[in-house]
This record gives sequence, structure tokens and C-alpha cells, in this order.
Amino acid sequence: DFAGDMDFKVTGTSKGITALQMDMKVHGLGIDILEKALTQGKEGRAFILDSMMQTIKEPRAKMSPYAPRVESIKVNPDKIREIIGKGGETIQKITAETGAEIDINDDGLVMVASPDGKSIEAAMEWIQSIVAEPEVGKIYWGAPVVSVMDFGAFVQIMPGKDGLVHVSEMSEERVNKPSDVVNEGDKVDVKLVAIDDRGRLQLSMKAVAREDGKTK
Repeated sequence: DFAGDMDFKVTGTSKGITALQMDMKVHGLGIDILEKALTQGKEGRAFILDSMMQTIKEPRAKMSPYAPRVESIKVNPDKIREIIGKGGETIQKITAETGAEIDINDDGLVMVASPDGKSIEAAMEWIQSIVAEPEVGKIYWGAPVVSVMDFGAFVQIMPGKDGLVHVSEMSEERVNKPSDVVNEGDKVDVKLVAIDDRGRLQLSMKAVAREDGKTK
């Protein structure tokens, strides 16, 4: 390049050229020179491709779990603060426990990078669980009881999303005290039956029992 009149780069596959780039130091270039450059490029490309085929005849069906990769997810921009957490607590915890690097754009594009496939998968699942929206009619299995009150129990169906199981929705049978049925830390199956106009989640345990055919 330094000693010549042009800098010419060409790349492609066995089927043809996919891209080329040329810089010239002269005001004109003959067709014969261009043809010669393209011919040499084709010969060089064929030699390299042949060497590659002798090493591996076809692409791997699945990327190695140890290959560096970057994956992205688009989230509601309003959810960004939930991913970051107070003082960055949540995002730092995700990074520390999964080993993945996370970059968040203001438009809600979240980029997750990691040299380990399992690491990036864990980070993506964690983020998806944070930004997921509660679905009316969905059953949440093994949801933890976070507190028990006189009128019912609060159950966490996803990170940062707690709902109330009213005492009347705990069982088909009469329940005098919620603590007779559940305790803090218990895992219960609940169905999200409604979301009121204030965004409060109304859950039911007996609705799950009905669907499972467990009603006495």
C-alpha cells in the first residue's frame, strides 16, 4: 500500500464477492489493472476457503457455550430503573452472580455480553423476570408468601410484584385466620384473578385448586 498506487481489499464466498474497498493515489486506473486485482483476489479467496473447508466442512449447528457473545432485549424504558435498582444494587447483583456485562440504552435496549453461554442465559432470564408484566388468568407456581395479615397474605409472583390472597380466596372451606393456612416463607400456587385500577394484584389459591380438580 505504501509503495504502490492503490490499496485494494476484496472479500467474499465461493459464490462471489460480498464487499470490496479501494483507495487510489493516482487519478485514473486502467480496466486491465482492475481485472488483474479481482482475479488475484478470487484466487486468494479460493485458496483460503479451501483451507477452511479442510479444517471444518460446515458451520457448527450450535455456538460453543464458551464462545464470546452478545445478546439483546428490548424493554419498556420505564422498566430501566427496575433493572438498575436503587443505587445500582440490582444490576450489580446480576453482574456479580452471573458474570455477564450489562449495558442499558435510554431507549430500553439492553445489551448483555459474556464469554460464557450459561452466564448470558442466566442474566437474560433474570432481566426478563424483572421486566415481565403480571398476566391476569395466569397461575404462578411456587410463589413465596412474603407476609401474613389478619385479612389475608401477600404473595410475590415475580420480582417486585406482590399481590394479596384475601382470606376468602385461600380455600373453599372457611378460614378463620390466614396463619392457619400459610406462614411467611411458604411456597404457594396462586392465580392472578384481577388487577384493580390502582395496579393492585388480586390473587387466589382456591382458583388454582378448582382448576386442578382439588376442590373438596
